[in-house]
Amino acid sequence: MRTAVAYIAGNAHQQPHFLDSCYLCHKSLNRRSDIFMYRGDTPFCSPDCRQEQIDMDEAGESRWRMAAAKRVSSNHRISETSGQSDGKRSVRTGTLAVA
Repeated sequence: MRTAVAYIAGNAHQQPHFLDSCYLCHKSLNRRSDIFMYRGDTPFCSPDCRQEQIDMDEAGESRWRMAAAKRVSSNHRISETSGQSDGKRSVRTGTLAVA
């Protein structure tokens, strides 16, 4: 097993090496078998574990994009209903606008 030794306050503590186990299922990784990497430094024991992590990341990013689009859409509707159709910009009180 590969480990790194960290010296904290003069005491040696064993810290696992980042390639010791699968990021998703925590299965021990063998030096003689393939290690499937994702995003540079995230090891996986199989293409299936790696793909599951990719799917989870993409789902999270998709939810984030949808929430951001919803906020933009909501802000756009608010400005349309506030009577700003004459091209004037609204400025919040207490906000400094510099041109």
